[in-house]
Amino acid sequence: QVQLVESGGGSVQTGGSLRLSCVSSTYTSHMGWFRQAPGKEREVVASISRAGGRIFYADSVKGRFTISRDNAKNTLYLDMNNLKPDDSAMYYCAGGSEAYGYLPTDVGAYEYWGQGTQVTVSS
Repeated sequence: QVQLVESGGGSVQTGGSLRLSCVSSTYTSHMGWFRQAPGKEREVVASISRAGGRIFYADSVKGRFTISRDNAKNTLYLDMNNLKPDDSAMYYCAGGSEAYGYLPTDVGAYEYWGQGTQVTVSS
C-alpha cells in the first residue's frame, strides 16, 4: 500500500508564500496536487508526469505555483507564491500507478492520496 504524507501547510497573509511537500513510501507514476475548499468539489491544482517532462497547472494558479518532484527522494513539491484568499483549502497530494499516454488531471486517475494539509490565506 502506497502512503503519501504531506507537510508545509499553514496560515499566511495575501501575497505570502508556502512550500508543500509530499513524501511517498514508494515511487509512483504521475503525481499531482489537488485542493478542496468547504462546500466545493476537489479540483486539480497541478500535476506532473513520471519523469517531470509534462506539467499541468490550473489556470487559477499559473504563474504563481510551481510543481516539482525529486524521484530519488520520492518527494513531490508545490511552491506557492503570491497567495490569495481564494487559494485557501485543504491541499492533497495524489499519485497514480497506471501508465497513461497523457498527463491525467482528473481525480479518478489517482488511486493514492495523502491525508491533506490545510492552507489558509487571510486578506
